[in-house]
Parts: sequence; C-alpha cells; structure tokens
Amino acid sequence: MGIVEESTNPIGVFDSGLGGLSVWRVLQKSLPSENFIYVADSKHSPYGDKEEVEIIERSLAITDFLLSKNCKMIVVACNTATAAAIQTLRETYPTIPFIGMEPAIKLAATKTKNNSVGVLATAGTLKGKLYLETSQKYASHVHTNIQAGKGLVEIVEEGKIGTVECHELLKKYIQPMLDDKADQIVLGCTHYPFLSEEIQKITGPSVSLIDPAPAIAKQAERILNDSRLKTNNENPSITFYTNGNIDRLKALLNSIQKKPTEILSF
Repeated sequence: MGIVEESTNPIGVFDSGLGGLSVWRVLQKSLPSENFIYVADSKHSPYGDKEEVEIIERSLAITDFLLSKNCKMIVVACNTATAAAIQTLRETYPTIPFIGMEPAIKLAATKTKNNSVGVLATAGTLKGKLYLETSQKYASHVHTNIQAGKGLVEIVEEGKIGTVECHELLKKYIQPMLDDKADQIVLGCTHYPFLSEEIQKITGPSVSLIDPAPAIAKQAERILNDSRLKTNNENPSITFYTNGNIDRLKALLNSIQKKPTEILSF
C-alpha cells in the first residue's frame, strides 16, 4: 500500500463509552480533513473500577476491530485504558502509532498560583503507573487534592448532565478541592469535559479546568506530519460505533455538532 493510499485511511478513536467524544471533537477541529472511526464500548462502561486484565482485553479487541477498518493511527481517548493498556497495545502492534491520554497534572502544577491543584479522575487512572510517575515528577512541590469521581461516568453515559443528582455528586468531589484553595482542576477522565459547565457553576470563574484534549490533538498532528500520513480529504467521513444505547450517543453528538452522522452497532 502506498503512502498516499495509507494517508487517506481513518484515525481510530476509542473509549469506554461516550467520554472520548470530548477528545474526538478537538481532534476533528484540529484535523478537519481526516476520516475518523469512533468506537464507544458503552456496554462495558465504566472502565474505572474494572481489573487491569479486563481493560487490556477490551482494548485489544477494539484495536483489532479498528485495524480491520484500516485505521492508520489509534487514539486511546480514555485515561483508564491508557493507564492499563497502552503499553500492551504498543508492544502488540509495533507499527501502529498509539496516542494515549496523559495526566495534565504537569500543566496544572505550572499554572497554579496557590500551590494547590485538584485532580478529578477514575480510581483506575489514579492508581496507574502513568499518573503516579507524572505526579511525582512534576507536582511534588504543590498540594494535590485527589478525588476518584465514582458515578460521574454514569452521569454522562445516562444523559443526566444538569440534573440535581449530577450537581450533588460534583459538589461532593469539587468542594474538598475548593476547601484546599485549589485554583486548577485537572479533568482526568475524558467524560468530565462534558461536565465542565456544571463544575464551573460550583467553582466560579477563578478556578481553571484543564482538559488534556488540545495537547492530544497537537501530538496527533505532529505524528501524522512526521509520518507523512496527513491527508487532505475534501469530504472526510466520520463513522461511530457503539455496543450501547445508540440514542444516547446520538443525543450527545447532536449537542456538539449539527451535521448528520452514521452510527452503527459494534
């Protein structure tokens, strides 16, 4: 297969469910000519409280599916799957570029004026080697309030954003950070940017929320350029797959883009 042919192949993006759409929307804005295939593994969501072996198993199965669709790059748009599986994925498929979600704790530690940051993530991400090493290396000099946001993934997956239940759960996790004078909050799960508006109602404008998606998009563009795999499609295709509720995926998609999209069962 020639380089031109390969360059028109799609970029694969996957998550435990709908959260990775927060990454896909930034990728799509940064790389508007690229074809995309997105897989939402909602049937097995959330990943945050699953055993590492199960997350690796799911990540390998989805990667096999994306490679069967000739994806030229795969973005693991899930912090928990990145922590558990990205090393195995890179070892198993050494010729495929994988991009994972890196904890934005470094940026938070750089930006804080109060020497206090909050990290909202899943239990799986927080106990992962990647987060622990990054935190130790870049944030050991600042106070860090860590909250494992149990239940927040389900709020997004079940379309409960903006409900009283959503507000109360967020308050439970965000208030301890505010009590610690945190002025930066790391959104350590790709579902959480969809909760940004609700979080800011609690924090007010003086607290910054840090979403790692823009950095992921920059990394993807750099790799595509370096590999000469960037394309210039005039009519790029975007296909979504889910093994969960198609209507919920459709509803969230409609809130972030207006054009019709193809949604298939996975």
